Amino acid sequence: MDNPRPPQRTVAQWQQITPWQWTENPVEVICCAMGLPPQAQQALEAAGTCYADDALCREHLTQAATLAPEHPAVLIGTYRWHFYHGRLEEALAVGWRALDWAARHAGLAGQWQAVQPDDAPFHDRSAALARFYLFCLKGCGYLQLRSGHLDAGRAMLAKLCELDAADHLGGRALLNVLERQGEADDD
Repeated sequence: MDNPRPPQRTVAQWQQITPWQWTENPVEVICCAMGLPPQAQQALEAAGTCYADDALCREHLTQAATLAPEHPAVLIGTYRWHFYHGRLEEALAVGWRALDWAARHAGLAGQWQAVQPDDAPFHDRSAALARFYLFCLKGCGYLQLRSGHLDAGRAMLAKLCELDAADHLGGRALLNVLERQGEADDD
């Protein structure tokens, strides 16, 4: 049987049967910066207002990272800044930290290769920690490809497709592009 889907459970049911216990509202932490110290939030906001000034923006991001090095808002802001400035290796380093954060807080294996589809409600679009983990996995896989690490990127995107069987995050399209490039190289 090809890629069986995990049983359909609610987030509450997953919380009862897995280590998926977390006291904070993950949507508020990840999307709304809940728990971010005010000084770190001010530094992130300042970075956003001076985005075009590399030195000043980096200074503000560094200040935010010093105050809240593992907060998703800081990781996301720093990742985006590096990514959109073409600093792919730096973005990948932040992506690894975000993936690690998501794995730890979701009770997942520390090695992405060991994570299985039934380890979390990956199919549930409302499960913020699971979705954040998938986004981090996709980002790292994509950056691996962009950095020329094709085998590593392919493996990460294949894992994304395994965990996100309904392909809500579009990992299959990235793998298809990679496969078509490989076919063009064979001609």
